[in-house]
Amino acid sequence: MLSCKDFLKELSEYLDESTAPATKAELDQHLKECPNCWVVADTTRKTIQVYRGNEPRALPDTLKFRLLAALETRMKARKGSPAP
Repeated sequence: MLSCKDFLKELSEYLDESTAPATKAELDQHLKECPNCWVVADTTRKTIQVYRGNEPRALPDTLKFRLLAALETRMKARKGSPAP
């Protein structure tokens, strides 16, 4: 039997409908038996549908500069900290 962890590893391919037929059958069976994974798959599928209908928008310059500054600060902090 397929575990939830195994299902989640295959979720992207499952939603893209690019899984092999035998794997798809296993994933479908898991969804029938696991309400938690069904909710995850259904919510993810609906989220993808919502975002597919949107056009990309440019970030306002002020936000772009703030994000770049934050990333730069974080990268500098990482370079200065000892490796874990």
